[in-house]
Amino acid sequence: MKKLSLLLQGMVAVFILSAPLLAQDEAGNSKFSVGADMYTNYVWRGSKLGTGPSLQPSVKFEAGGLTLGVWGAFDANGYTEADPYISYSFPFGLSLGLTDYYSPGLEVFETSDTAGSHALEINAGFAKGGLSLSANYIVNEAGGIASAGGDMYFQAGYAFEHFNIFVGAGDGWHTSDGEFNICNLGIGTSKEIKITDSFSIPVNGQVILNPEKEQLFVVVGFSF
Repeated sequence: MKKLSLLLQGMVAVFILSAPLLAQDEAGNSKFSVGADMYTNYVWRGSKLGTGPSLQPSVKFEAGGLTLGVWGAFDANGYTEADPYISYSFPFGLSLGLTDYYSPGLEVFETSDTAGSHALEINAGFAKGGLSLSANYIVNEAGGIASAGGDMYFQAGYAFEHFNIFVGAGDGWHTSDGEFNICNLGIGTSKEIKITDSFSIPVNGQVILNPEKEQLFVVVGFSF
């Protein structure tokens, strides 16, 4: 697990250092992109993380089906998260990837079972039409970030013309007692707010029920 974590961090470093050489494709378009979302609160797989509004920036590199990037979440009350990831999407709808969950308050090179700061998750997804399926598995124990290893999460969703629905179930991190249970039921929708003739802001909202923890959330966010 230590080797996987260091490999993922190393790949991020290599792409950062080689950015001047990889920055554009043959047509002169940039392979790098940046973005940020602002949400009323951060709800991840049915559980609220942090307190208050959450800023979620991202930086990524894309080439063909390969994506390499770092996604983060930060709020005014001190919650921080910075997650390097790598994924590959196939033309027929399958995607495979690896995510490194990391909190910037922990030592970045700490990889022991007792105090490790990185929880490594294998991701698999499939999308066809409006249907989306995903499966996720934490492969290591990392005491610093509180992963026990073997944590699982599965989600199915369907996007209709004006709204989408989803249901997710997991264990470990995702439930209050660590046992496998449904923890993420929701419905969402999105729209664009027109600012000028050439500029608009995407806005999305979700109503999320966690039946395992008996909690209900309403989340609204916009992207820029």
